[in-house]
Amino acid sequence: MNILVINCGSSSLKFQLINAENEKLIAKGLCERIGIDGSKISYTPDGGEKEEKEVPMGNHTDAIRLVLEALTNEKTGVVKSLAEIGAVGHRIVHGGEKFAKSTVIDSEVLAAIEECNDLAPLHNPANLIGINACRELMPDTPMVAVFDTAFHQTMPDKAYMYGLPYEYYEKYKIRRYGFHGTSHSYVSKRAAEVLGKKYEDLKIIVCHLGNGASVSAVMNGKCVDTSMGLTPLEGLIMGTRSGDIDPAIIEFIAHKEGKSIDEIMSVLNKKSGVLGLSDNLSSDFRDLEAGYHEGSARAINTMETFAYRVAKYIGAYTAAMNGVDVICFTAGVGENSAFIRSMICNNYLGYLGVKLDEEANKKRGEDIAISTADSSTTVMVIPTNEELAIARETYRLV
Repeated sequence: MNILVINCGSSSLKFQLINAENEKLIAKGLCERIGIDGSKISYTPDGGEKEEKEVPMGNHTDAIRLVLEALTNEKTGVVKSLAEIGAVGHRIVHGGEKFAKSTVIDSEVLAAIEECNDLAPLHNPANLIGINACRELMPDTPMVAVFDTAFHQTMPDKAYMYGLPYEYYEKYKIRRYGFHGTSHSYVSKRAAEVLGKKYEDLKIIVCHLGNGASVSAVMNGKCVDTSMGLTPLEGLIMGTRSGDIDPAIIEFIAHKEGKSIDEIMSVLNKKSGVLGLSDNLSSDFRDLEAGYHEGSARAINTMETFAYRVAKYIGAYTAAMNGVDVICFTAGVGENSAFIRSMICNNYLGYLGVKLDEEANKKRGEDIAISTADSSTTVMVIPTNEELAIARETYRLV
């Protein structure tokens, strides 16, 4: 069965077509600037050349239509008709407490996802638009919702509750939810598979480090804690997000700068993180790493602060699980920056008996242990594959 995986943003749409039986990627692509001038689609069939063209896309329905046209194109398409697509898997950012696992989409599921919109106002509405566009164009094809938050629903109360009046949890379900769950699930399971050990026997910390970044603690096959909270703003310092701060800072800046809550939240989400900390040098870790080696004081401080925060979460989750067997690095920065991994492991993880294999740490693009054979804790790089994880969930359900 061929599974089409759809990941909708507010103005973008990523897609992959995957053969669920052999898990081979058949084609992939991206629609950008949906609803904005200069919209374009890129499409790459497996083994073929990347195609890119600028084409008007007024909405996500237009984008989905272009995706389906690309997949069925007579010259470069990979399927003869839409009948060869057995199901569609949709990434949904927030499932609240309603969804602890992936589910087949029907009208009741759509309504429940919509009820979570206020928990993820930038993401869930776009996800719903993508679902409705697919249902319009592929009305007879089964569809599955795979939630970023579902993997973290195994957290115990002590991990997800905030020190707020309990009525806010009862009224509004204000609690820690966590995100990047599909990635954390895939990477933790893959680590156990590569090591040849039982998933249920391991204590694993996954560091999903990218422009958005989060850490999770996975104990005996279940997530027991994660760094993101009610929203993706909590936790690590990220590309443009502040991560953990003293909440009184919001009031302090509002009074000093005469800003509204909305304006402060925009600063915390879009102008903070490594971008703000580096005094607008860059939100791209590659630029900051280059600046570090060039001796830029702002880049040096920013990189050191980021690594320190990651190490603190690793320490916290080691305590939460009363030990750790495996530490995994994944996502754009986690997979590709040997320098960041070295900073974290060599500067802070000696107490865990971590010994880094510097040659292995230089490798990219493969599942690999980057710790030495005599390291007390295994450190790995596991490239994430959220689309494959979504395809697996979709195939399992349909």
